[in-house]
Amino acid sequence: MNQIHNTNPLEVGHFHRIDINLYPLFIAIFEQKSISKAAQLLCISQSAVSHALQRLRQQLKDELFVRSGQKMLPTPFAEQIYQPIQTALSTIQNIAIPQHDFNPSKLQSLKIAIHDEIEPIIFPQLVHHFAQLNLNIQFLSSKLDRKNMLADLSAQQIDFVIDLVQPYQANLQFENLIDDYFVVCTQQMQMDLTHYLSAPHIGVSSRRTGLLLEDIYLNRQQLSRQIFLRCQHYATALQVLAQYPNAILTIPQSILKHLHYAENLNIHPLPIELPKIKMGMYWHEHVKHNPRHQFLRNEILKIFNHNLFDEDLHIV
Repeated sequence: MNQIHNTNPLEVGHFHRIDINLYPLFIAIFEQKSISKAAQLLCISQSAVSHALQRLRQQLKDELFVRSGQKMLPTPFAEQIYQPIQTALSTIQNIAIPQHDFNPSKLQSLKIAIHDEIEPIIFPQLVHHFAQLNLNIQFLSSKLDRKNMLADLSAQQIDFVIDLVQPYQANLQFENLIDDYFVVCTQQMQMDLTHYLSAPHIGVSSRRTGLLLEDIYLNRQQLSRQIFLRCQHYATALQVLAQYPNAILTIPQSILKHLHYAENLNIHPLPIELPKIKMGMYWHEHVKHNPRHQFLRNEILKIFNHNLFDEDLHIV
């Protein structure tokens, strides 16, 4: 396997043997884990990507990527050289394409990947805010895909991800936007911890399996509850809840505020202390100094700083 030499002086005479254009292709395959997706991103054919990859393999004397099912996975050497290549290409791009003062009127689109339960909370405010700036923007919302969010952000397929705070990932920047909290929704008039733990619960998650966030918090306190229904949407849960007098739904208050629920449902504070729900926006670190991206980040932060989400529910 080839090695990285960090101490060699720059020898400009070697560059006639180096095809610099192969390295953006390397980044595209590494991040997309797919020849076809890399080709689409680079606006070239799959065969052109395959032939270019062969030339890069010969140049670097390493296989670089191996097929595993539907994915192209990097070799250990490819893992080792990804960040240096990413940094070098970003430096070249910043020199070759100077960052002039950004003109907001040139802004064409805003692309955000977001959980579909959060979308009704965020997007109406986004559209309203940018309309006040008289900007003709196309807003694009896509379904949140946590497995591919780093690759999608790096390739600028999306500008931001708006999601609950996640475990640290290298190369991602995060800005907290909302501190939310759980409330209890039920037909029951009174609520205490005994009632809460003994009643049947409705859980909401788009995942087929795995613990819900509130159950993770309960388990840390050696507590558990019984879930009799697990569904994908809070709107569904609220409709079912109206038919079951003893059932309980634990729901973030910001989501509940934007949903219709039956008059026979009561909202109670959670009878146990759980951590706040932190939600914010993610972006790739290589765009943190990009003027367009800085403008978008600052405008999105203004929406949340104006406390547009602070109207409280009537809690009994």
